[in-house]
Amino acid sequence: MGPENNTQTSAFLLLGISEDPILQPALFGLFLFMYLITVLGNLLIILVMISDSHLHTPMYFFLTNLSLTDIGFSSTTVPKMLVNIKTQSKVITYTDCITQMYFFLLFAGLDMLLLTVMAYDRFVAICHPLHYTLIMNPQVCLLFLLVSWITSILHSVLQTLMVLRLSFCSDLEIPHFFCELNQLVQLACSDTFLNDVVIYCSVVLVAVGSLTGILCSYCKIVSSIRAISSAQGKYKAFSTCASHLSVVSFYYCTGLGVYLSSAVTQDTHSTARASVMYSVVTPMLNPFIYSLRNKDIKSALKRLF
Repeated sequence: MGPENNTQTSAFLLLGISEDPILQPALFGLFLFMYLITVLGNLLIILVMISDSHLHTPMYFFLTNLSLTDIGFSSTTVPKMLVNIKTQSKVITYTDCITQMYFFLLFAGLDMLLLTVMAYDRFVAICHPLHYTLIMNPQVCLLFLLVSWITSILHSVLQTLMVLRLSFCSDLEIPHFFCELNQLVQLACSDTFLNDVVIYCSVVLVAVGSLTGILCSYCKIVSSIRAISSAQGKYKAFSTCASHLSVVSFYYCTGLGVYLSSAVTQDTHSTARASVMYSVVTPMLNPFIYSLRNKDIKSALKRLF
């Protein structure tokens, strides 16, 4: 069949992680459990931040927003996958697919930008402690958050508009458990050169730019920690950013691993399974990483309960 205009494309088929019918009940139970843990864990973190006045600081302000973002990030993909498994249907409408892709890009970009801002916050706290409250005042924190949201929205809108201009062929099977941008572009019958350029530019500006900002902040942090004379002082300084560093390492390593593996392997289901690590597992682990490694949050949890 020849290419169809995208306005005539009514639905796509999400092939999911595995097409083995025997595995479907186990996958449903596993992802339902992970999704509930993600939502409840991040909601608990948000509740603790709001209810405890000791945590009304810039670091925990950004952590609250990161938890909200993680809930949105996971909610964009997992519920639809659970519905498809339960109903034994792979169908997602064209409108729902585009909407899912938009919000996935929005929350993914917001995650990266918030992690970058949190790295800058730790840089100011460790390298300029006497000026911390002056530099990271409430107005600056709100400005950072606003810029992160605007950048993520603009990026998502741009990518969505670029996909809307594409036409699709009769092969509408997406070998993934959600409408992933690269998979949609690969299904298109029309010329995708401009889409590829926009995708690569956005990766450089958003992903690589965010990672560069994080690395620069931590280079300065390491230099400052090395200048501290006492071992106890070094440990105390490093412990304030250990949780953030753990989240950053896990998020970027899994995300980078997915896209590097997709470039060298032809097994699309393997790529989909690998995507679970940064799109589902990372939002689930973030509350545990921050609560287990943070004395302030553990103390706040004790006071709350």
